[in-house]
Amino acid sequence: MFLKEYFKTIYLTIRSLLKGMKTTGYYFTHKSEIITEQYPEVRPVLAERFKGEVIMPHNEANEHSCTGCQACEIACPNGTIKIVTKNEVNAEGKRRKQ
Repeated sequence: MFLKEYFKTIYLTIRSLLKGMKTTGYYFTHKSEIITEQYPEVRPVLAERFKGEVIMPHNEANEHSCTGCQACEIACPNGTIKIVTKNEVNAEGKRRKQ
């Protein structure tokens, strides 16, 4: 019984491997039928008709928690985020990004 199950496992493993290789070989020779999209190079992140706006939420005192580090601008996949900062001097005489 042990040998029968052993050879059956080998047969099923090789059959599964060849089935996957058959699919890979097919798409290797028929490149026009490949349906995989290379994100984000092939298609835009947002739809072309998208009319929304990305905004930073503010509290009642019109303050937000953005420090102006520009990490979100660097991480944005399609470059839609642009951070505009200016340096202001506060009451203590320290310069701070706004």
